[in-house]
Amino acid sequence: MNKLIAILIFSILFSSCNKETQISYDLVIENGNVIDIVTGKINKQTIYIKDGRLVKLSKLEDSNTFKSDIILDGTDKFILPGFWDNHVHFRGGDTLIQANKDFLKLFIMNGITTVRDAGGDLTSSVMVWKQQVENNELVGPTIFSAGPKIDGKNATWAGSLVVDSEEDIAIALDSLEALQVDFAKLYDSRISGDLYLKTIREATKRGMLTSGHMPFTVELEETIDSGIGAIEHLYYVLKGCSTDEKAITEAIKNGEYGFWSSMEKLIESYQDSTARQTFSSLKTHNTYVVPTLHIGDVLSYLDEINHENDPYLKLMNPGLVKTYVGRIRSSLNASEEARQNRKALNTFFKTLTKSLSDADVNLLAGSDSGAFNSYIYPGISLHKELEAMATTGISNLKVLQNSAYNGAHFLKKESDYGTIEIGKISDLVILNSNPLESIKNTRDIHLVIKGNGVLDPKTIASEIDCLDCIN
Repeated sequence: MNKLIAILIFSILFSSCNKETQISYDLVIENGNVIDIVTGKINKQTIYIKDGRLVKLSKLEDSNTFKSDIILDGTDKFILPGFWDNHVHFRGGDTLIQANKDFLKLFIMNGITTVRDAGGDLTSSVMVWKQQVENNELVGPTIFSAGPKIDGKNATWAGSLVVDSEEDIAIALDSLEALQVDFAKLYDSRISGDLYLKTIREATKRGMLTSGHMPFTVELEETIDSGIGAIEHLYYVLKGCSTDEKAITEAIKNGEYGFWSSMEKLIESYQDSTARQTFSSLKTHNTYVVPTLHIGDVLSYLDEINHENDPYLKLMNPGLVKTYVGRIRSSLNASEEARQNRKALNTFFKTLTKSLSDADVNLLAGSDSGAFNSYIYPGISLHKELEAMATTGISNLKVLQNSAYNGAHFLKKESDYGTIEIGKISDLVILNSNPLESIKNTRDIHLVIKGNGVLDPKTIASEIDCLDCIN
């Protein structure tokens, strides 16, 4: 009897002790192939998540007693930070608010856990969605937004903040600060070169990040020196690689020719030594470049490729599809010479992108998806951008870094995002196959982790009746 009592007491004490040492988590992913996005090394690890953050990473041989609301088997899966699309647009006016909101699920379905909204006319709605996503009230990516663009009077894009005098600069930046935007986006349709540079300098003084296009009435080095954080698209980098940039700038100021007619001259005057100096300046100033290669591929070949059977096209709101007409009509009505010049420029930009990467200039992968950008569909276009970067010869590892890793560093959010490390926000994508072996494997998504939430792309695709959108 005494022996039986002793065994019972020991069992109770052991059970109590075991319960005390048992650690509770919200989500555990066991036995996954975790990709170090910096080195490319792959480690078999178990990931522990609590309150939307990574709290522990353990090797397989580590013993750990725990309980968790959700336990996922990561065996034979590949885990990396959730993808970032570093150039998207929410825009098109009030009638397209819901159409833009519908983009959010498409991003998540494609493993995109964060987007950088590069300016639009739906800021009030975007800021609501941003907060709802943060509060787990809405399925969608984290949104970092520029709010409305800064441009001159009678700007191309609706809702732009007008800078037509030095006094307007403070008004525009005050407005953006009141909106609590994450960066300021400048556009080049109407703003003067002088006010453009002064706006960047003033924003920089205020501690605001900036990105944008560049008026061809200024030189690239002036823009870099002013403190711009990122150059959107490659036209402006090309200009800075020309031995004739000063002369071309003056000719444009004098109205001798315009933006598009200068492209052939810029390619003809491209010089490797000038380009190397430009790349060095971009690197020294930590200025990022957003190539947007995929949209170049699409728009350059609108006269040859029929998109009527695109799976994603049927998901687009009819009103949004109407916004595609302008670019399509412009392409089809262009002269044969203009079409060929555009294709030649598009090809040249791929070489330029590889050269920038080889020079260790920081690149950002961005799709430019949104209204008015014909057939550049939210979500899938980011994967096509990654593939376009890879076709230039950039390694798959560097291509992947151009998404979440560089995106987080550009916005100075690297303490929370960009790598799989303890303490960071648990935005992850779990792939069925290794993206370091083939960049197309970024599309082969098993599950998406957003904070504590587990999202299945196939479930989302089924809900929106587009199972052929997967892979």
